[in-house]
Amino acid sequence: MGRTRYRTINNELLILLAFALLAFFLLWRDAKRGRKEKEALERDLEEKNSLYKKEAMLSAKEAVQKDIEKFQEETKERRQELSRLESKLTRKEEQLEDKEVAITNKENELRKKMDEVLDKEDYLAEAIQKQTAELERISGMSSEEAKRQLFEQLKVDLQQEANVLIRENENHIREVSNEKAKEILTTVMQRCAIDQVVESTVSSVSLPSDEMKGRIIGREGRNIRTLETLTGVDLIIDDTPEAVVLSCFDPVKREIAKLALEKLVSDGRIHPVRIEEMVNKAREEIEQKIKQEGENAAMDMGIMNLNKELIKTLGRLYYRTSYGQNVLLHSLEVGHIAGMIAAEIGANVKVAKRAGLLHDIGKAIDQVQEGTHIELGVELARKYGEREDVIHAIEAHHDDVTANTIEAVLVKLADAISAGRPGSRRDTLEIYIKRLQKLEEIALSYEGIKQSFAVQAGREVRVIVQPDKFDDAASSRLARDIAKRIEEELDYPGQIRVTVVREIRTTEIAK
Repeated sequence: MGRTRYRTINNELLILLAFALLAFFLLWRDAKRGRKEKEALERDLEEKNSLYKKEAMLSAKEAVQKDIEKFQEETKERRQELSRLESKLTRKEEQLEDKEVAITNKENELRKKMDEVLDKEDYLAEAIQKQTAELERISGMSSEEAKRQLFEQLKVDLQQEANVLIRENENHIREVSNEKAKEILTTVMQRCAIDQVVESTVSSVSLPSDEMKGRIIGREGRNIRTLETLTGVDLIIDDTPEAVVLSCFDPVKREIAKLALEKLVSDGRIHPVRIEEMVNKAREEIEQKIKQEGENAAMDMGIMNLNKELIKTLGRLYYRTSYGQNVLLHSLEVGHIAGMIAAEIGANVKVAKRAGLLHDIGKAIDQVQEGTHIELGVELARKYGEREDVIHAIEAHHDDVTANTIEAVLVKLADAISAGRPGSRRDTLEIYIKRLQKLEEIALSYEGIKQSFAVQAGREVRVIVQPDKFDDAASSRLARDIAKRIEEELDYPGQIRVTVVREIRTTEIAK
């Protein structure tokens, strides 16, 4: 029993030992296999690392080789560039050396020529002295006398050249200024079209029948005396059928009388009390008309701050005439023309228009107060607070004082345009003929004039000169002298052109 058990235990131990040995063998085999695999992996890694190192070394060597090659190429290019620059600098140095040599040679040549010139100057100075002495001996004049004679001749030549230059410049300036002035004035006159009303010192009132004349005269002439006393107008009742003529130099009084008489004739009741009533009504209406015309004129000119008394005085110009030209319409025309020219040339338009409208304001009161219309106009403008530049333009528009502002010159010019244009004013035949005769007399008063003609209604005088006594420069000077004398000796509206004609005709006959 014991042995059996012992054998069983031994068998079990042997089995366990066998299993242990088997397990140890398996473990050892696995361990050995693992070491081999590990060694294989390590060898692989070492081989790969070695391969990677070789590849990296090759790549690095290639990159370094490329950089070395690139550097060598750049170095080679720079060396070539430096070589070119060096060659260029060498050539420039050689050129500069050549130029320096050439300049040195030229300086030497110039120095030699300078010495020769100095020698020649000395020789010429000595020769000139000898020639001067010989010329003085031959001519019998000293050098000072010869200089004086030469200067006189030069003075004559220079005067002729100066006359030619003056004429050329005058022609150029005249062409340019005339074209510009024509453009401005034509534009202004086309834009300004104001009707002119010709007035006279008499007015007539139509009557329904000649029987009305007796009623106007009244018993023992009391009606006509009352009317003439109240209005200050002369009534002319003559053989003119169905009409009564009113005569008075004061146009306002004449207009009051005319309106009052028309009211009396229309009403039919004519006696002193009724006459006085109608005259008062007519006076009120005329005063209202004067005020209205003054306001209309100021508004038409665009002037809104004119003194009321000045507006009233301005309105009186509606019944005032000068050489047959209505003074209020003339003032409006002058204001418009002056304003438009001022706008064209960049002057003060407001001052030009205001001064143009007021330039003849003195004519509204020159029949009842002492003084010229300019003096009275300046007094009125200063009294009612007008600006000094406006007052100066009023004072200078007939050259009583020198115009020192562009607006004053424009008012003067506009006044001449308005007064001098055809049909603006009436002129007697006698005055017209005398002016033409005076123009021709002024031209004929100069020596060497063949004929003179006043043409274009006295707007131009043509002078025909003897061609052997006048050259072109002298003809230009003669035209200026005649124009200056006309300005000094004649009064005329607008301007007068002076034309000098010098004609040479040469005729040959072919046989």
